[in-house]
Amino acid sequence: MKNRQGGSTARITIKHVASKAGVSLGTVSRVLNGNKSVGDELRIRVERAIRELEYHPDVLAQSMRRGATRVVGVVIRSLMVPVLAGFVKAAQDVLHEAGYAVMLAGSEGRPERELEILSVLSRRRMDGVIMTTASEADPMLLRARQALQMPAVLLDRHNPTEFDAVLVAHREGIRRAVEHLLDLGHRRIALITGEETTRPAVERVRGYHDAYRARGITPDPRFIRTQSFGADFGFVETSSLMGQNPAPTAIIAGGIAMLPGVLRAARAHSLRVPDDLSIIGSCDSDLAQMMTPPITVVQWDYEKVGKVAAELLVGRIERERDAAPRHVRFPAELVIRGSCAAPR
Repeated sequence: MKNRQGGSTARITIKHVASKAGVSLGTVSRVLNGNKSVGDELRIRVERAIRELEYHPDVLAQSMRRGATRVVGVVIRSLMVPVLAGFVKAAQDVLHEAGYAVMLAGSEGRPERELEILSVLSRRRMDGVIMTTASEADPMLLRARQALQMPAVLLDRHNPTEFDAVLVAHREGIRRAVEHLLDLGHRRIALITGEETTRPAVERVRGYHDAYRARGITPDPRFIRTQSFGADFGFVETSSLMGQNPAPTAIIAGGIAMLPGVLRAARAHSLRVPDDLSIIGSCDSDLAQMMTPPITVVQWDYEKVGKVAAELLVGRIERERDAAPRHVRFPAELVIRGSCAAPR
């Protein structure tokens, strides 16, 4: 090979790095493997030597020695949902710092695609995976998750319970949303959310009933629609609800991708927000902030969720293989803006 001055030189090895940095081979190895036991001064010397020598470790050989690939999977419902970009970036930053590359995949909420993705992850011997699932009740998906021979962190799911998980407090968030609307005088409040085979949908429906029960009011069961978290479902169900007599005076979009569909349907019915219809979304977005009026949302910090999910996975891979499952809950707060008002 050629050095930077153009002269011929032998292949740079870890021994050259250790000699230039004035440290042992073990110290260089620990730095390359991201071991936190190396002090900052030694680590900086080794990293400087690596840069100056333009040393490139043999990743395949490292993987064979460790029985690891230094690659983890991140499986989300959709690659098209902007809010999830913050989650993925935060997770990737932590994983990159720990020396792991990321393979990202979207299941589109389709069980058959999710099964294919899990099969690929297993065949490629990933070191671990952060994942959501289309259904916590589907027996084939459950068996596929349980069969994973790698550490896993569930994103807003809790089945299998032996996996680590990061969970959002949707029940409390929706309860606050419904209470806010009840305080404004609404009684016909609709909730549109995903199928009740996933934790977020179940928790949102529970929070909805909690708020009504606390006021001694019985909600109309026709105002709860559970089937999908998608924008198209939000559009169809909002249109259906507004065709009822009586129609709801407020709608909660119980899914991070659902708000555009609800707003399109409101416009299609020539409804003014909040004069004719109050609307609450789930998780903040540019759309929610830039609408006129801005949309009230049930909000949580997806970037923090991504960071913690990645930290849990790295810890499970490198240090805590046999530790008890850890389930970390994140609060969901109501951010009140101008999209809610007293009903006519």
